[in-house]
Amino acid sequence: MANYFASPIVAVACAISILCLALAESANSPFIVAHKRVSSTKVNSDLERLSVSVDIYNAGSEPAYDVTLYDDNWAEEVFDTVIGNTSKTWEKLDAGSLVSHSFELESKVKTVYYATPALITYRVPTKSKLQEAYSTPILPLRILSKSTAENKIQIAKMLLAKYGSLISVVVIVITFANIITSPTKASAGKKKH
Repeated sequence: MANYFASPIVAVACAISILCLALAESANSPFIVAHKRVSSTKVNSDLERLSVSVDIYNAGSEPAYDVTLYDDNWAEEVFDTVIGNTSKTWEKLDAGSLVSHSFELESKVKTVYYATPALITYRVPTKSKLQEAYSTPILPLRILSKSTAENKIQIAKMLLAKYGSLISVVVIVITFANIITSPTKASAGKKKH
């Protein structure tokens, strides 16, 4: 009995053909790509407002039906929903179409919050099971924390207070050494004659 996978070329050719078959099957269906983004605005020192937006794009060749966005994993002890809903449903999302959904949250709790990606479910006519897609993840949210510019200023002040006198001494010594070693105009003029 011959071993067809003994040759690396045959094994690679089989893997490529299986991949091509899988891609051909998925080419005739919806393909959901979702992008989640969050921007924050500090209302005052005790309140921060988050604007959450999720864009859903059907990159497939067929429409998706009963498309539902679920982004309700925001902790109730940290956030209050101010404007909009964390869920939204669309009857149909055609191939090449884009839909967006936005809502706003408020927080009075100082914390670093790790949000989960949004869940998108949709129906494909050829499959009985609901399909799932997830949005892009977002970076951890620093709620009611100082901005990075304020942190950099604080670090610079701390370093200046700790090492300021040492830096001054080093600058004075370097300046003095530079003056001693550089030729003066009077001595430079004497060497030319």
